[in-house]
Amino acid sequence: MLYYLFRFLEQFNIPGAHMWSYISFRSLLALILSLVISAWFGEHFIKYMKRKKIFETERDATIDPFGVEKKGVPTMGGIIIIVSILLPVILLGRVRNIYIILMVATTLWLGFLGFLDDYIKIFRRDKNGLKGKYKIVGQVSIGFIVGLTLWLSPDAVVRENVNTVSPNQEIVVKHKKEAVKSLQTTIPFIKEHNLNYSKIMSFMGSNKVAAGWVFFVLMTILVVTAVSNGANLNDGMDGMCAGNSAIIGVALGILAYVSSHIGYASYFNIMYIPHSEELVVFLCAFVGAMIGFLWYNAYPAQIFMGDTGSLTIGGIIGVCAVIIHKELLLPILCGIFFVESLSVIIQTQWFKIQKRKGRRVRVFRATPIHDNFRKLDSQLDPTSTYVLKGWPHRPFHESKITIRFWITTIILAALTIITLKMR
Repeated sequence: MLYYLFRFLEQFNIPGAHMWSYISFRSLLALILSLVISAWFGEHFIKYMKRKKIFETERDATIDPFGVEKKGVPTMGGIIIIVSILLPVILLGRVRNIYIILMVATTLWLGFLGFLDDYIKIFRRDKNGLKGKYKIVGQVSIGFIVGLTLWLSPDAVVRENVNTVSPNQEIVVKHKKEAVKSLQTTIPFIKEHNLNYSKIMSFMGSNKVAAGWVFFVLMTILVVTAVSNGANLNDGMDGMCAGNSAIIGVALGILAYVSSHIGYASYFNIMYIPHSEELVVFLCAFVGAMIGFLWYNAYPAQIFMGDTGSLTIGGIIGVCAVIIHKELLLPILCGIFFVESLSVIIQTQWFKIQKRKGRRVRVFRATPIHDNFRKLDSQLDPTSTYVLKGWPHRPFHESKITIRFWITTIILAALTIITLKMR
């Protein structure tokens, strides 16, 4: 809104109005504004929730080796995150931009889905919350809408990069003059950097392009669902998910910026995506909201984000990566989320397989994997055997686990950026 106002005032030579045309100015302003809103609104939101006695389901201190009880801690802190993202974006972003529309829709959709889950847990006293099948339907639906919009919208186009050989035999990366609908996506560790989904579907013959778009939509659904659930599983310790997501948001912001800048896109040999610079504004608001939320969510937490926050965070990360054609970098960038999900799958499936054979065998002490690092031997099920019972050798405090997961995510984020030059 303010962007359009000041661009209108610019024609009257109003001092400073031209600053709103700079993406760096609006992005940094969004970062600061979202942080301030998150910190200010968070304080009042926590007080309101405590007055209304809207608390998280009481967490059992026996799962923590240090016996930390967490009673009377409000939940639904994801509302703070959502408000802190959307207000700066609406004020400072170009709200008619197709990518901003998709990001706002994702935030509202998954925020509402997570809110329903938290509402059922708190007000209906059902610890299971919203049934899993309804969550999946909600995640698949937004993934389908995003994928279909990127397929059909005339505004969602890219300028593909091509390699040319200069007279002195050097390879020069240039971009095609025309912006087109593209099924290319960036792939790490490969010389040409790009994978075309239509080539994967080449067995479809003359229908390979249409089949490629169908494959792209299915990939979008998979990415959004997987990352959203991964973030949800990662939200199990104070500050864990918020800190990891802030780091991932910074990396995505860098990727979005270089993808929107034709010079940097040429340097990194990636596609140039016109108008995707608005994602930088959104991601700066996202990072600011995460940092502001950490003010209250860091150990010991004064509020939990709940599914209202975690499902939304994962969806934002997944959709943003798809928009800038970097979804195949997510297994590296979101490695923590991936391992959290994988640990749960391994634990449940291995237990089911062994149970059919009449044995009770588990791989980890507890899952998601972060709980494995704070589980005492005395807290284990005596009727079960554990493949990794001796790992780790001693339990860790959750603040140490959280910080070490943050450090791991920083390393993965740096590695993700580096892959653009590793060919």
